[in-house]
Amino acid sequence: MDFNNLVSQLNAGAILPEGIVVITLLTVLIGDLIVGRSGARNLCYVAVGGLLVSIAALVLQWDNPNPVSFFGAFSSDPLSVVFRGIIVLAAAVTILMSVSYVEQTGTALAEFVMILLTATLGGMLLSGATELVTIFVSLETLSISSYLMTGYMKRDPRSNEAALKYLLIGASSSAVFLYGLSLLYGLSGGETTLPEIATGIASSTGNLSLGLLVSLVFVIAGIAFKISAVPFHQWTPDVYEGSPTPVVAFLSVGSKAAGFALAIRLLVTAFPQVMEEWHFVFTALAVLSMVLGNIVALAQTSMKRMLAYSSIAQAGFVMIGMVIGTETGYASMVFYLFIYLFMNLGAFTCVILFALRTGTDRISDYAGLYQKDPFLTLALSICLLSLGGIPPLAGFFGKIYIFWAGWKAGAYGLVLVALVTSVVSIYYYLRVVKMMVVKEPQEMSDVVKIYPVTNWNLPGMRSLQVATLMTLVATTLAGILSNPLFTIANDSVSKTPMLQASLEHRVAVK
Repeated sequence: MDFNNLVSQLNAGAILPEGIVVITLLTVLIGDLIVGRSGARNLCYVAVGGLLVSIAALVLQWDNPNPVSFFGAFSSDPLSVVFRGIIVLAAAVTILMSVSYVEQTGTALAEFVMILLTATLGGMLLSGATELVTIFVSLETLSISSYLMTGYMKRDPRSNEAALKYLLIGASSSAVFLYGLSLLYGLSGGETTLPEIATGIASSTGNLSLGLLVSLVFVIAGIAFKISAVPFHQWTPDVYEGSPTPVVAFLSVGSKAAGFALAIRLLVTAFPQVMEEWHFVFTALAVLSMVLGNIVALAQTSMKRMLAYSSIAQAGFVMIGMVIGTETGYASMVFYLFIYLFMNLGAFTCVILFALRTGTDRISDYAGLYQKDPFLTLALSICLLSLGGIPPLAGFFGKIYIFWAGWKAGAYGLVLVALVTSVVSIYYYLRVVKMMVVKEPQEMSDVVKIYPVTNWNLPGMRSLQVATLMTLVATTLAGILSNPLFTIANDSVSKTPMLQASLEHRVAVK
């Protein structure tokens, strides 16, 4: 192989956004050694700037004529560009909301940002990985970084407990997932890239085999853990409640987006022979997630636990797009995850702000908040109403696109379950809004009665203010701009050869 051909096969420019994240990580690392804790806040802003540059690099890759790189191990196609963009945006907002939170806990802020950037790198690589080793290394990079962030408040027993639970269950999940990948490797005759695995399985087995089904079950188990789908959700409520709130915010969006990107690429490319089988499994996961997530959320007294079960239910809504497996279905998934980024991070930003001032996250303690802090009440209300799907906010259009795609594909029962559970979700979201707005001054919670008026001009609060405003505006505008945003999501599907090949295969089978 000559040098020019080697350079063409490597195509290192496809991972330029990841390279920028690595450079940003090293800059924060070296800067922390130089300036110490006194300059940690400035290093956070450097990290956010680096992530914004990474997003610019992703935009330039939208029409990349040669997306495949590293001998078929990674693809920078439009679908991976969108998912990587969601993860990077989630990381940038998380850093902004982390500054005040981490500083008040007395832990090292720059080190936290470095771990978060490492998790971001793992999620980005996982979104475009097309080779088994790359998939597993990327997944473990994301997972191990997540374990570290979960237990970052080492003097907090709840954080330690959450990290231990997450580590033990996550390690088991990784082992199961790896075993599924090893079976896939053997069944394909020793291939590691996803398209060659599909070809190898088709030529070696011809018909459906027990080994392929076992591999499928193990792989789906690993993916379901990552996206918090029932019944692989056991870790989610405890980890969300005990972890630092910025970590929970990133896990609920960045980690979940990476999990869905992995699900689409791995299942669509490597398991075309058992497409009906994994569609059936995801139908069951979607129904269970929507029903259990929304019903159990009704009984929660903690905001973080309520949002944990909400995130389980939201994963069920997103899975509808995977179940129907149409171009519109995949596009609605991408669109929903994009708007979920802002409305969910916005809710967690408000929870952080309230907790910093009061030291509590109990729902009952929000009673009468409007009397003391109208801006925080407005921001949290809009984000929660958007999560519930109230028009004309972004969440309403996200659910409309998902439900419409499912109905158009003939998944009537699944859509009806989604509609009923979505109505249930509106109740517990409105309960919080009512608690904040309707309560009279004499009915205020004891916490709100002594709610301190914090100066927004304090250096540690400015980044939190930016994160709150950004998510609030984005959640509001995304509803108005839903049509162009959905067009972008649809283009990301229609311009991705892997998905188009799968759609054509499904039509041919039918």
